[in-house]
Amino acid sequence: MKRFFKDVSVAPAGEAYGVLLDGRPVKTPQRNALAVPTSRLAEAIAAEWAAQQEDIVPASMPLTGLAQGALDQVASERDRIVGRIAAFADSDMLYYRADSGQQALIDHQAERWDPLLDWAQNRYDVSFNLIHGIRYQSQPVATIERLTKMVEVQDDFAVAAMLSLVGLSGSLIATLALVEQTHSPETLWPLVNLEELWQEQQWGRDDQAFAAREIKRAEVEAATRFLDLSRT
Repeated sequence: MKRFFKDVSVAPAGEAYGVLLDGRPVKTPQRNALAVPTSRLAEAIAAEWAAQQEDIVPASMPLTGLAQGALDQVASERDRIVGRIAAFADSDMLYYRADSGQQALIDHQAERWDPLLDWAQNRYDVSFNLIHGIRYQSQPVATIERLTKMVEVQDDFAVAAMLSLVGLSGSLIATLALVEQTHSPETLWPLVNLEELWQEQQWGRDDQAFAAREIKRAEVEAATRFLDLSRT
């Protein structure tokens, strides 16, 4: 799509803040007004639009995309999306450890991952079953219920960010640590990529895997920024 506007601005929209192009409200793909809960987020989204050149490149506007997801998908399909996020309570990557033939990796996983699980255990009063290998083992029912509740209480904008974050990280625990602002993306990134980074240490870097990981890192940073900017 070609750029069709000259000016980008922000204006109050009831209790929210809208983004305007040449004085007209931006609409989402579902024709909802692009109205967000804070002026900080609206200004950041406006900056994405203002930065567009001759062609509009949606991939260069991650905050806009997350806001559209909150307003179009989460608002209309909240239970389904909450369920997708909460499913990671039973399948978090942090539960799965290397098999018994890889003791060095097991020790490395325990050293790096256990403190994050310990934080979650203390914060949410839950327990976890650790699994060696890839065979599925369910988590305690109380753990799943408690972590599901922590997703359910989030607002639509946080849920939109969480959907992105659990998909990128494979970890609800890491995602909740970002929501709770107890851990930074810089701290969590090497944890959710631990096995890939371990393989690089053993065998050297795969340039394609590195490039894909850097794209994911940028997406995690954008989703975390969206979380922060959407807080009232």
